[in-house]
Amino acid sequence: MSRVSRANFKSRESVFGADPELYRGEIQATCSPYLAECVATLEDCCEEAHEAQQLLRNGTKDLPRMSKVLRNQRVFLLIDEGTVKRYKTELADEVEPQINELIKRSEQGLEALLKKEALLKAKLDNAKVLAPKLARGAQTSSQKLEARRHQMLVRQRQKLEAELKMLESELMSMVRPHSPFTTQSSSVFISF
Repeated sequence: MSRVSRANFKSRESVFGADPELYRGEIQATCSPYLAECVATLEDCCEEAHEAQQLLRNGTKDLPRMSKVLRNQRVFLLIDEGTVKRYKTELADEVEPQINELIKRSEQGLEALLKKEALLKAKLDNAKVLAPKLARGAQTSSQKLEARRHQMLVRQRQKLEAELKMLESELMSMVRPHSPFTTQSSSVFISF
């Protein structure tokens, strides 16, 4: 039963100054059947409104969480194993030549560094051999001339090796655009 339609069984205070027996109270009053039907309909409407309010409250109390869930969008694409394998092979075919090219370049760089190391060791050995000769002090003019000639030949050798490196790099830059897999270079070692 709705709180609006509760019957009040206490008599109310009269607004008239006369004796209360002259007036009938609410309990003894007879109501029109239309009025009773109207009150019953109003009670039904109140109950329906209360139930609708409860239903609305139960449906919307979770609105913040639901709106957050609805904002998140995740899309999943299911594909078969054959497609995955095909994409893997395509990727390998695309990347493998580049990786091979990088490996070949690194091997060439390593070879160049090894040549440079050998050259530096040869210079060190030459310096060790020449140091005792120069340290003796008393050298003949022919020995001094030989030492100068040796120094000049060493400088000439260094200059030619630098020129060779420059020519090899030019050759490599000219070969790369035409054939990216051609990395064989002829290395010439000049010895005096």
